[in-house]
Amino acid sequence: MQKELVQSEARRLLLEKCLRGEVALDGASHVQIKDATPQSASSDHSEPELQQHQSSIPSPANDCTKPQLAIQARSYRRSLIRQALNRFLHLLCRFGPGGETLRPFLHRMRGVKIGKNVWIGDDVYLDNEFPECIELEDGAMVELRATILAHTHGAGKVIIGKNAVVGAGAVVVTSGNRTLVIGEGSVIMASSLVTGSIAPYTLYGSDACKPLARITKPFTPGTTYEEFMTALRPLSR
Repeated sequence: MQKELVQSEARRLLLEKCLRGEVALDGASHVQIKDATPQSASSDHSEPELQQHQSSIPSPANDCTKPQLAIQARSYRRSLIRQALNRFLHLLCRFGPGGETLRPFLHRMRGVKIGKNVWIGDDVYLDNEFPECIELEDGAMVELRATILAHTHGAGKVIIGKNAVVGAGAVVVTSGNRTLVIGEGSVIMASSLVTGSIAPYTLYGSDACKPLARITKPFTPGTTYEEFMTALRPLSR
């Protein structure tokens, strides 16, 4: 009943517009206005439903972002697991046995590039952050407590050449985007600091320990540092 009243009211309005010349009366326009009138009457009710339906449709941008975030999260978790595993393997390398067997094998698992017949001594530190940036070629030897760092403000690269020797307690360090090469057959003396490449078959070492001053007051637990330094005397020539 209400629908018929709405339709009759629509016809009346249409007639008035035709008489005023605002609308041309033809079949197409009549049908169009007749169909549009009930819809306009119910638009107040349908519009909220339409908005609710549109809001429930997922945005294409959100659909693309969510998988990317999930991939990044998985990648981050994998990198954390890999870092933890590298550190655990490094501990085994530093304190485990087998300078020619187990230690090189574990360092290879960490990512260090190691050739044949390589010797790695006790407590050797090969870069924790970038083990893949260190390469030990065939026959290389890294002695007790030597340290090799392949990064300083970014990853670089350290290559220990064939049959080269890094002495006990030596420190080899390079900076980001630089390659440090210890040439084939070279020998780095104990406790030396190496910050640049070394030519093949070269003996390299820091200055040997030498006398500096004469001690007149022993550096005992009861002696302060200032007292000890003040009591030093020049060496007689």
